[in-house]
Amino acid sequence: MGKQKKARKYATMKRMLSLRDQRLKEKDRLKPKKKEKKDPSALKEREVPQHPSCLFFQYNTQLGPPYHILVDTNFINFSIKAKLDLVQSMMDCLYAKCIPCITDCVMAEIEKLGQKYRVALRIAKDPRFERLPCTHKGTYADDCLVQRVTQHKCYIVATVDRDLKRRIRKIPGVPIMYISNHRYNIEQMPDDYGAPRF
Repeated sequence: MGKQKKARKYATMKRMLSLRDQRLKEKDRLKPKKKEKKDPSALKEREVPQHPSCLFFQYNTQLGPPYHILVDTNFINFSIKAKLDLVQSMMDCLYAKCIPCITDCVMAEIEKLGQKYRVALRIAKDPRFERLPCTHKGTYADDCLVQRVTQHKCYIVATVDRDLKRRIRKIPGVPIMYISNHRYNIEQMPDDYGAPRF
């Protein structure tokens, strides 16, 4: 029998003493942190998010005709597939004048999709659509729509995207428009949630 070869260990570090080790001298040791006693008479500061004044519980007072509807990229694509005229179908759904709004991010997203979505681009450039300029960096449309809706509660969001719907449902007072059975529908808000009881 030959000698057994011992594998060399790579990237091994020397074992170091921790700074709390008993073998270290008193001056070299790490001193334990002392908890500061809080003064009970001192005012406690905490950050509470400012709630918008337009919300009366879950009821949004800023929503009213003419409705401003933020349109997402996939909403235009699914409307074309379902052969729906955007403005007319919105008016049929809400029984009021509707102004579809399209942000620069959504426009950039449609332009990036290329030749396949040229019909969607032509619809998005319709003069009836209101263009909303974006001031933030990047062109991710979902973040842009969520940010705009949290700042201004006067919009209805038109989308078919599940992730975006999930994000918008967390923001109180923002209705969602979606497509089902070849027509537009508005997602109902929960009736009893936060409503005043008389």
